Amino acid sequence: MTFLLLLSLGALFLHQVEEWRFPGYFPGMVNRAMFKSETPDRYPLNANSGMLVNVVLGWGGYLLAVLFWKQALWLAIATILVSVGNIFAHTIVFNIKGKTLYNPGLITSWLLFAPIVYFFFDLVISENLASRSDWVIGIILGVILNYFGVYKMIIWLADIHTPYVFPVRSLIPGDR
Repeated sequence: MTFLLLLSLGALFLHQVEEWRFPGYFPGMVNRAMFKSETPDRYPLNANSGMLVNVVLGWGGYLLAVLFWKQALWLAIATILVSVGNIFAHTIVFNIKGKTLYNPGLITSWLLFAPIVYFFFDLVISENLASRSDWVIGIILGVILNYFGVYKMIIWLADIHTPYVFPVRSLIPGDR
């Protein structure tokens, strides 16, 4: 299980490389496609909110799941549900809103997150590792992390006058 959760953390890192670096136009795509922003280089997602969501909540949560899954399997369930949220968002939401077949994060969602999610739940279920409270807490926390830790964090930290502006390379090609 520890190895699988380490793979999940590594998949998160590679997923973020696809979103933020290569091809890297996830911030601009989210702002333009999801929020119809007229200032996609900064609003509503900005570099500060992106860092908090990805580094603090993402890296922090996934790393804590690696370190403490034996004591808190519910945390591992919650982080795996964040990966499920990424698969859903990149496959359906972003492509519908952006009217595209591809968006940064889609490839790693399917090549990395999907098999990890499958093997995680297969292992937890086949080995009967989770108690009912692990399932309940993990599912509730997973929903909270997906909604409040990602979507609402962008909304709460939105600031049209933010100094935390994305570079031009972070915008969709049509906005560069």
